[in-house]
Amino acid sequence: MTAVTGRVDAAERGQTRIADRVVAKIAAQAAKEAVDERPKGAASPRATVTVHRDTARVRVSLDLAYPCDIGRQCGAVRRRVAERVRALAGMEVPEVAVQVERLHAQGSGATPEGSIR
Repeated sequence: MTAVTGRVDAAERGQTRIADRVVAKIAAQAAKEAVDERPKGAASPRATVTVHRDTARVRVSLDLAYPCDIGRQCGAVRRRVAERVRALAGMEVPEVAVQVERLHAQGSGATPEGSIR
């Protein structure tokens, strides 16, 4: 039996490649975690990614409850997605584009004053 001594260079060990769809799932889950409150009937966040070497550019589409601070919610999504992709996939995320697909009105169910049903 022969023991391996010394260190093996990274180029000789091979590499691990994480599929784009896996990174997209990580990003979508992170976006879901970042949103304060998911509105009733809202679709789950969706993400697409473009990976080049160890860098991922992410686009997230999601629904938000209204009224809310849309800018704050989008900023929270950007930060959370970049943080989770970096931690779980080991990729840098220089860009996270957030697209709000729909705003879902939340409230008591009463119509606002002056509006017609």
